[in-house]
Amino acid sequence: MDLMHHSSTFLLPTMPEDQRPSLTYALVVLNQSLPRFTPLIWKHAQFRLCADGGANRVYDEIPLLFPQEDASGVRRRYKPDIIEGDMDSIRKEVLDFYTRLGTKIVDKTHDQDTTDLHKCVTCVRDFAPGLDECNLCILVAGALGGRFDHEMGNLNVICHFSSLRIILLSDDNLIHLLPRTHRHEIHIQTSVQGPHCGLIPIGMPSRSSTTTGLQWDLDNTEMKFGGLVNTSNIVEGDNVTVESDCDLLWTISLKKLS
Repeated sequence: MDLMHHSSTFLLPTMPEDQRPSLTYALVVLNQSLPRFTPLIWKHAQFRLCADGGANRVYDEIPLLFPQEDASGVRRRYKPDIIEGDMDSIRKEVLDFYTRLGTKIVDKTHDQDTTDLHKCVTCVRDFAPGLDECNLCILVAGALGGRFDHEMGNLNVICHFSSLRIILLSDDNLIHLLPRTHRHEIHIQTSVQGPHCGLIPIGMPSRSSTTTGLQWDLDNTEMKFGGLVNTSNIVEGDNVTVESDCDLLWTISLKKLS
């Protein structure tokens, strides 16, 4: 079984040369309160996409993070490459503003069977057809918080696109999938994340999950809803390994980032 590496260097102000991953980052902004560190991950991303009302969030909230600057200048600086969705949430003045700046508008009104995040992940994948999916990482801001059914829909998307690296982000947490097809080594950026973490089986029970690097490690442990799930664990260093016969959700707390 191949080893898959995970690192959240995109949360660092600058990526150290010896830790700089060979990943292409895309940023998807959903219609939920933005993390305070959104400008940081915007800087690291090569492609920025807003899902419908996510454009309202960029327009309204990012200027608040730069109170000493002119709001219109901040808005022009943080211009998404694409706005995609069924256009039922974006305000007209926001749509007009970004259209004038040259943002591409992709109207998906005809598609009511998939979520905004699903549409955006498909768009990112289609935008870079020559890019090896192993080198693509999609960061999703505004993915957590708000309505629970929206959160569950976002979790369903990362399971649907299990071959892609998709990271759901809020001010306080990140979540991503650990596919059962790989062993996993997670490099903990202790200056910006931890110590609280969890491993949640999804899709099916886990008959056997094993970890190292946690205060309460798993040792061929069975996990399932209605039984044991691994919550409120603690990372003990800067490296965690995970192996399981089931897809797992990895979640870790984030420290106060700006």
